[in-house]
Amino acid sequence: MDLILWRHAEAEDMAEGGDDLDRALTSRGDKQAARMAAWLDKLLPETARILCSPARRCEQTVLALGRKYKIRAELAPDASVDDILATAQWPGGRQAVVVVGHQPVLGQVIAQLLGLKQDACAVRKGAVWWIRTRERDGHQQTVVVAVQSPDAL
Repeated sequence: MDLILWRHAEAEDMAEGGDDLDRALTSRGDKQAARMAAWLDKLLPETARILCSPARRCEQTVLALGRKYKIRAELAPDASVDDILATAQWPGGRQAVVVVGHQPVLGQVIAQLLGLKQDACAVRKGAVWWIRTRERDGHQQTVVVAVQSPDAL
């Protein structure tokens, strides 16, 4: 199974008294989302499931991809690692899954899946971590397929 973790692109700061879920992408964030979406669209299988946090900045990020997606409350900014993995059906899912979400939980998912000593790793705004599970010699393995930042595209 392929799990593609996509952090939302750069968003506006939260206004005093504002709702975090309402924060929109900046113009730089729009460009980051477009660059990453173009890269992903070339590589993602047509059957990939695309799941998105209900935050406005995540939906704006995924809209750049131009594919059908589902908003899932389980991917909101307060999501846990278990929420992310259960929603994505990791590791037993039959198709690739894109999760458009937030830090720090995406970094926590990566750290857990890769067995890192720290609790989380940094995920740049708009970046993608593509992780795959496979079986080799009777053992389950988790491998990094790609890590891509929109600033490098």
